[in-house]
Amino acid sequence: MSRRAAPRHALRVLSLDLDDTLWDVAPVIQGAEQALRDWLGQHCPRVTARYSPHGMRALRDRLNREHPERAHDLSWMRVRTLQIALEDCGYALSLAEDAFEVFLAARNRVSLHPDVLPALDALKRRYTLVALTNGNADLERIGLDRYFNHYLSARGVGAAKPDLRMFEAVGEATGHAPSEVLHVGDDPVRDVVGAARAGMVTAWVNRRGDPWPGDHPPPDTRVGDLLALTGWLFRAASQAR
Repeated sequence: MSRRAAPRHALRVLSLDLDDTLWDVAPVIQGAEQALRDWLGQHCPRVTARYSPHGMRALRDRLNREHPERAHDLSWMRVRTLQIALEDCGYALSLAEDAFEVFLAARNRVSLHPDVLPALDALKRRYTLVALTNGNADLERIGLDRYFNHYLSARGVGAAKPDLRMFEAVGEATGHAPSEVLHVGDDPVRDVVGAARAGMVTAWVNRRGDPWPGDHPPPDTRVGDLLALTGWLFRAASQAR
């Protein structure tokens, strides 16, 4: 279905993906899982003796298959996985929350891309900013909460991108029509295709210079980082004056 993007100067809201858009998430998750495993090895050694890292992932994958209605809730999946492993090894289920807190603390120690802070500082002065994430990053722990007017997660919405409910939640939170929203993200399907189907303008943040998947309609703009996006937006605003 063809779609005409709204003019850039008509945009009022920016919804931004977090993981792999503002920071690289793979090393973050790897570090968080190692911190969790170290804690379990110290406090619940029977768990690490019985469950290898692969075994814990297999247990979580099984939960995803058994509870597809909770697949969007990554925090629930991790806590429930820990509960099953702890119970299986004779430990109190309450330890799962302590263990998950160790994971969360490490999961929110991220290394922002160098363009992120200057771009957010400029963008927040002109737009309503919404964090729109499938993950469980905590903006307050990371130190980014001051830049965002709203935080919307898959867990809170009850669905994960590219589900339309995630993008509709942006309009519900801000009171703006989809045509007034630019969604910014790194994932061609979860971010760009999903937002386009919701009627939003789309920006693909392609930090690695990957080719666009040819089987999907292209984004409205492609940028290498958020400062390039800021320039694209602000040039349009200047030309509209």
